[in-house]
Amino acid sequence: MPDQPSYEQIAYEVEDAVLTITLDRPDRLNAFTSRMMFELIDAFDRADADDDVRAIIVTGRGRGFCAGADLEAGGDTFDASKRGAGDTGDREQDLDRLRDGGGRVALRIYESLKPVIAAINGPAVGVGATMTLPMDIRLAGESARMGFVFSRRGITMEACSSWFLPRVVGVSQAAEWVFSGRVFPAQEALDGGLVRSVHPDAELLDVARGLAREIADNTSAMSVALNRQMMWRMLGADHPMEAHKVDSRAIRYMGASSDVREGVESFLEKRAPRFTMRPSADMPEWYPWWEERPFE
Repeated sequence: MPDQPSYEQIAYEVEDAVLTITLDRPDRLNAFTSRMMFELIDAFDRADADDDVRAIIVTGRGRGFCAGADLEAGGDTFDASKRGAGDTGDREQDLDRLRDGGGRVALRIYESLKPVIAAINGPAVGVGATMTLPMDIRLAGESARMGFVFSRRGITMEACSSWFLPRVVGVSQAAEWVFSGRVFPAQEALDGGLVRSVHPDAELLDVARGLAREIADNTSAMSVALNRQMMWRMLGADHPMEAHKVDSRAIRYMGASSDVREGVESFLEKRAPRFTMRPSADMPEWYPWWEERPFE
């Protein structure tokens, strides 16, 4: 297994094929910064390259998940010109500096080859809530409080949440939460379809790890990687024929693979499967089947 990296604002720990990424600024309720952005992107890059990582849990250190953007700069927090984002004459550099940091993290999570579980252990507002939307499964502790508070700060949605949130909870529920900007309890998040379940705070990580282990112990990493991208990418398709095209290619490729043979034989022999295919090396030649979208 590769050496586990050292970061300043997140922790990266792999145990029993499960990577736990912990937002690690507890004195600031794990408020989001540009450094945290770069560290999260790097962590997901590392996870995709490491075939020993089968599932990812994201949680927060201390009594909160993430309090949103760090507001230490006061009223200038969201002013791009105050952080040097302007016209330098270099178009690529200017575009890069204008990009929303939360959106860069959300897009990287969206591209993940590994399933991602959010263990929301306390307040999660602003980018602290929106960064969880491209994660596949969200669990909440009883003390969790969530909020899409943009309208109460005079700012707009970010982290690609105008795309993700209506798809996760529906347009009407998304509109209510975004327009009001109110912070709501874990039970309301459950009722609104934002989280899968609510647990006593002390049990939250154990539940998340149990779910991650269920994936890691019983499934083909290749199957999970392809299925994850197939589902997320098809959310934007304009016709089921687009899914049929990809499904047909994927099942043809995997149908002739060693993982399918092992999956069927282990079932018939009533034993645990031993899958060997690796997402880092064994993706089909037609993957990715989509065109990458540049920031323009």
